[in-house]
Formats: sequence, C-alpha cells, structure tokens
Amino acid sequence: MSKKNGNEALSRRAFLASAATVGASAIAAPAFAQSALDTLINAPRRGNWDDQFDAKAASRTASAVVSNTPILGPQSVASAQQAVMQYQQIAAAGGWPEVNPGDQRLQLGVSHPAVQALRQRLAITGDLPREAGMSSAFDSYVDGAVKRFQARHGLPSDGVLGEFTLKAMNIPADVRLQQLNTNIIRLQTFPEDLGRRHVMVNIPAAYVEAVEDGSVATRHTAVVGRLSRPTHLVNSKIYEVILNPYWTSPRSIVEKDIMPLMRKDPTYLEKNAIRLIDGKGNEVAPETIDWNGEAPNLMFRQDPGKTNAMASTKINFYNKNGEYMHDTPQQGLFNKLMRFESSGCVRVQNVRDLSNWLLRETPGWSRQQMEQVIATGVNTPIKLATEVPVYFVYISAWGMPDGIVQFRDDIYQMDGNAELALDTTAGMEQPAQ
Repeated sequence: MSKKNGNEALSRRAFLASAATVGASAIAAPAFAQSALDTLINAPRRGNWDDQFDAKAASRTASAVVSNTPILGPQSVASAQQAVMQYQQIAAAGGWPEVNPGDQRLQLGVSHPAVQALRQRLAITGDLPREAGMSSAFDSYVDGAVKRFQARHGLPSDGVLGEFTLKAMNIPADVRLQQLNTNIIRLQTFPEDLGRRHVMVNIPAAYVEAVEDGSVATRHTAVVGRLSRPTHLVNSKIYEVILNPYWTSPRSIVEKDIMPLMRKDPTYLEKNAIRLIDGKGNEVAPETIDWNGEAPNLMFRQDPGKTNAMASTKINFYNKNGEYMHDTPQQGLFNKLMRFESSGCVRVQNVRDLSNWLLRETPGWSRQQMEQVIATGVNTPIKLATEVPVYFVYISAWGMPDGIVQFRDDIYQMDGNAELALDTTAGMEQPAQ
C-alpha cells in the first residue's frame, strides 16, 4: 500500500470511528446555520438591557475552548474532517452575515442595531447559545459568545469587537472551509504515534505543547519567526537543555543587526556583554574591527546573565537551520496580540516549566536543582537521558473532538488566500476602554 493510500485509509478509519460517537450531536449542533438562525429568531424577545443578564453566560467564555487534547494526535484528522462537515453545511446555507458596526464600539452594555447581525454571526458557529434570542443589546450572552469566538481565533478574550476580531469574524464561510481543507492535508502527513512524550510548536498559533500519554502536560505561549525570517518546519528530537547559556549570534543577525548597531554605538558589544572570539578561541578587541566594512569572520558570543538574549535557558534539538527554543529577558513580548518577532528561534514563556518537564526523566535534575544552578549563573549543558521528539508545524485551522474549531492568522501566507492573512502583526488590537 502506498503512503498516500495508507493515509487515506487511516483517515477514513479515524473519521468513521469519530463519527460513530460525535456525528449525531454534531449534526444537531447550533453551528449549522439555518437551524441555529431559526431557533434564534423564534426565541422569545428579550427585554431591555437591565433584564438581559445571565450568570451562566460567564461560563460560556474563553475557558470553554481550552482542552488537554493536543492538536496533533490520533484524533486530529477525524476532528478536522468533522469541522469540514460543519463548515460545508454553514457555507451551503449561505454562510453568515457581515458584522459592520461603523463607528460604534461594540462591547458589554451597548445597544446598537449591528448587534443583531453579530448575534446571528455568533449563533451560526455555535458561539452564542440559542436561548439568547434576537436583540440589539450587547448583553452577557453576547459578551460570553464574543470571548469564545476570540479564544477560538487566538485573539485576546476581552469581549470587545476590535479591528482584528472584526476581520476574523467577517472572513467568509467558504474561505474558512478552504482553510480547513488545506490543513487536513497537513495533518495527514503526521504519524499517529508521535511518541509517548513529545513537544509540538504550532507556528501560526505561536504556542508550544508538551504532550505526555496523549494529553497536554504543559502549554506555553511562544514568540516565533517573523515573515522575513520565518521559523522552519522541523521533525526532530530535543537532546539538550542548557542552563545559563552563552548566546552565539547567527551570521544573519551579525550582518543585519549588530553591524549597524556598532556603527551607531561603538560600546554596544560591551554594554551587552558580547565578546568577539576568533577561530583559535582568542578574544578580539572590538576597537580593532572596521565596523563600516563587512562583518568580521568571528564568533559573537554573549556571556550568561540578565542581558543574555536567551536569559536562563536554551533548548537544543537537531536541525540544519541553527534554531532552538529559549528563555528571554523581554517577557513583555508574550503579552502581544500576535507574536511573530524572532529571527527564527522560538522564545518560550515559562520555559523553566518546559525544561523541568523535559528533564524529569534525566536523573539528578529536579526542579530545585535546576533553579539552584540557574542562580549561580554558571553555563551548564545537560544531555537528556532520553531524547524527546519535537515537531514544528504549521497548522492554522483545526478541530477538536468536542466540536470546537480553531483558526489562526495565516502569518506566513501559506494557506492560499490573502483574506486569511489578517496582518495582525502590524499593530495591537485596541483593548476595552
């Protein structure tokens, strides 16, 4: 049997097994457009804003989207196929209405005619419960539904329709269907068995999952490569954790970043504890270099410490691009709307939790011992007793066994439709006033 035919057979088997348990409920789900709209429109009209609060709506928010089920796993293809069925029916029923509030800021407490279209839009994809009814009031039902929608699209769950929330909301249903179909093909390339313990870095989602025995053990926000310096797709193994690492600048950063900085400020290297090392291991004085010429053929190595670009930790895996995962002194980057700012390597929030998980099966490296070494500031490489598989993937749309469908900005423009690249890297979505 060919690999392609094997994948197709595996996908059919996985899909049929999944459909046996979730098919009936999915067909009746509020995501299917006409049924959802009929129920919503026929629901009892609700009163004024003061009457439209339901404490249960608070539970219908972003927390409902979080799952311990990993993106990659035995259920991945079947869950994506179920999502395709859902969006096929939505597209066939005419999709969803455009939400256009004009200059009105839609958020909790506002009453505006555009909220009716918003309710329809959210009901069609199952974000708004049917009992919410039709109204012009942005009540707690709508607030919870918007937060759920935002969480499914990797946006800040503040309940406010900012620029990027509206962009994501108004992408047509048939375009989202196309995105799901594109990503099914990607999901089918992965084996069902990814390893008992493995790490997955999803580039468009900009986050990391450490998976153990089929469940997410720890999840981390990440910063990945920008469009001009993308993070590469990788199928490899993590072999080493380095505490208090030296940072050696890649040639590209020396040429594009450090050389121009040294022309502006000749003390830049000294301020950032970066030393120049020649091929024999000897240190070279920066003042001996012509910084207006070509980049010197020297190693640019930064000492461990608070200013180190990798801060406390570096995680090494085999790859030809010189990429790795690491800590960062710039923790504020993890709070940004979209985190595509690195030169290819991946910065990991709470990286010590990930390192602790990686070292758990390496004797002599408890969390306490790890923290004690970090406190010394001494460069300490640690080989893992058992190498851990790592997968850098580009999955911008996926389904979960519970029926939740997730979408992300097509940051590297690989999905074949310009509408899916929301340009969320151009700025910050405005927070609630």
